[in-house]
Amino acid sequence: MNPVLPTTYPLATVPLEDAVANQFRLLEATAAHFEGDQLLTADVGVVPALGRPRTTARVEAVLADYFGAEDAALVQGAGTGAIRAALNAAVRAGEPLLIHRAPVYRTTEVTLRGIGVRTTEADFNDPEALHEALSSGDFRWAYVQHTRQRLADSYDPAEVLAACRAAGVRTIVDDNYAVMRTPAAGVELGADVSCFSLFKLHGPEGVGVVVGAHDLVARVRGDNYSGGGQVQGHQALDALRALTHVPVMWSVQSRVGAEVERRLMAGEVDGVAEVRVANAQDRCLLVRLDRPVARDLPAVAARFGAASYPVGSNSRYEIAPLFYRMSSSALDDSPELADWTVRINPMRAGADLVIDILRRSLAALNDPKDD
Repeated sequence: MNPVLPTTYPLATVPLEDAVANQFRLLEATAAHFEGDQLLTADVGVVPALGRPRTTARVEAVLADYFGAEDAALVQGAGTGAIRAALNAAVRAGEPLLIHRAPVYRTTEVTLRGIGVRTTEADFNDPEALHEALSSGDFRWAYVQHTRQRLADSYDPAEVLAACRAAGVRTIVDDNYAVMRTPAAGVELGADVSCFSLFKLHGPEGVGVVVGAHDLVARVRGDNYSGGGQVQGHQALDALRALTHVPVMWSVQSRVGAEVERRLMAGEVDGVAEVRVANAQDRCLLVRLDRPVARDLPAVAARFGAASYPVGSNSRYEIAPLFYRMSSSALDDSPELADWTVRINPMRAGADLVIDILRRSLAALNDPKDD
């Protein structure tokens, strides 16, 4: 039986004009902390009194200013490393942590297991259930994923953060796949800290950031005292350079995704039964097919120019449209969709190319000789 996609509740995106303004604002923050040839040179090592390279400290100051936060710390390990660093700095083994009632992203699950925290789940989609959990629990911290863990998630992250704040519960937000794509990051919505990968924002491999309250960021920085654990100056500068063009690129990509959705819903491609825009990790299109060929489609689409697997989900390496299976956490919640639904991200492409690859791929699956 062909399953039906659940109703999705995509997060708001950033209009192009606002994205341009965000780019300019990032450069204004950069100019406030860099001068002369500092944007062309970078240092390394554990500088006395700083405990990290001077260039790294300057980039951290830029990011703190841009997000309106007290402090920021660059860490190794990309988004996973940032989340791990923040959670380790905030909670201890056996301590309660409030999380959303949904499949936990796999790498975060490993972090929670390693720390040994005692997680308590509440349905963030239900304000009454969240209020009850906050009222009855003895929580110091809650962990909130900005993008959706379940396809049918509908909660407003700002409302969840406000409820936690009103209850005196501090918050750590996983902002991967949301930063610069949504109008505001978690820390801008009132979270204590945001954690995200700069690799997912076209930066170098392995660089993440924790940005927010000074006390928690200072603990993150103190835990990372080893010279080998530092983000070196050239890595920090590389990440900042890449970040300057991300706001506009994300806005264009979101606009292309909306166009593809409209055209597929209008019946432009035979073999498509249903389509939804969703924040299933990254913002993407979920395309339900009229035949159970979703597992085969990525390899066929690759013959026509698509990427058949992700590198970092919008890393610098990803330019071709991505045709791929649904995320593991989404399939944990909706396993019946595995054979019927494919995830498509336009990446840097326009709608015409995305639709052409999908049409040719479905035709080839119908007739293997039709290339």
